[in-house]
Amino acid sequence: MHLVYPAVLAALLFCTGLYGVLARRNAILVLMSVELMLNAVNLNLVAFDAWLRDELHAGQALTLFTIAIAAAEIGIGLAIVLQVHRNRGTSDVDRLRDLRDDAPGAGGDAPDTDHPDREEKAEAAA
Repeated sequence: MHLVYPAVLAALLFCTGLYGVLARRNAILVLMSVELMLNAVNLNLVAFDAWLRDELHAGQALTLFTIAIAAAEIGIGLAIVLQVHRNRGTSDVDRLRDLRDDAPGAGGDAPDTDHPDREEKAEAAA
């Protein structure tokens, strides 16, 4: 088996996922792009396992662990995105940088007296 074909396909999948993570604003599309990147890694693991003719099939075992972790990550990530969409009304990643509540009584407008260096950092960032 040639290693070039699955490696090129995995590189294309990974680059497509990386572009999706960097260019998309919708959180669900970002999660789908992360899933593409994980599938590219899985393809590389299986391809190298077949190419090396490993007796223990370590690449396939790692692929199963990666699939299980990716499923848990997508489930938790999707639950978080849905909850944020219910609370904020948007799943735009650029608008969700702050996790603080924008309510007037929540301390968003008043300076924080517990941590005076936060105000200095905010002024330095502006």
